[in-house]
Amino acid sequence: MKIHEYLNRLSVPAEKNPDLKYLTQLQQSHMESIPFENLDVTRKVPIELDVDSFYEKIMVRNRGGFCYELNGLFQLLLSELGFQAHLISCTVKKPDGWVREDSHAAILVSIGHFPYLVDVGFGDSVRQPMPLSGEEKSDVSGSYRIKEIGKGIFNLERMENENWKTLYRFSDKPKQLHDFAEACLFNQTSPESHFTHGDLATIATKNGRVTLAGHIVTKSVNGQKEKLELNENEIREYLQEQFQIKI
Repeated sequence: MKIHEYLNRLSVPAEKNPDLKYLTQLQQSHMESIPFENLDVTRKVPIELDVDSFYEKIMVRNRGGFCYELNGLFQLLLSELGFQAHLISCTVKKPDGWVREDSHAAILVSIGHFPYLVDVGFGDSVRQPMPLSGEEKSDVSGSYRIKEIGKGIFNLERMENENWKTLYRFSDKPKQLHDFAEACLFNQTSPESHFTHGDLATIATKNGRVTLAGHIVTKSVNGQKEKLELNENEIREYLQEQFQIKI
């Protein structure tokens, strides 16, 4: 992996000190520079759990990816920059239950003796490292906290309608990329996977987010949303214009 090319795409300079301020800058810039997208899944292009493939897709071809690709590559970058970082597995909460267990990949980063959840592969979510201490953090996407529910088991929560809503549950146990092989295949092929039901591309902006889901574009600016419907030709143009993705 060419670190300087990666940092150039993030518009972040190389730093010698792997501290919390630098980690925050890297995460925010990543979410504003590289989209979360499932366009290979819906076009039945196989996604292999290989960081060289991730790098070629995301850096060389200027694409995005889903959690294994984005967090898999970002975890490697963080490690090469001197951070103590490892992958972890998460189980996403749905309104009526949970998705496949341990099928989402995120990152745990230790700064000194303090662990932080970092996730650049979950779409509309927190844009800064989240301490596992329970301290609340807020950004343009909302207010968040992490609640410990058992030894080494935590919930990432977001405030919605004056109540804390669980986004996903995770363990602090280190995982390797290959541990997600079955989940990666499931998310690419199963009709039960959210990712097989239509195109999705989403990217953070300084004051909101832009999301293409199917034929619908949703633009969020300072909490205000507007929607736009596109036809097939307009979708291709929009992907290239808004996300710099050429299909």
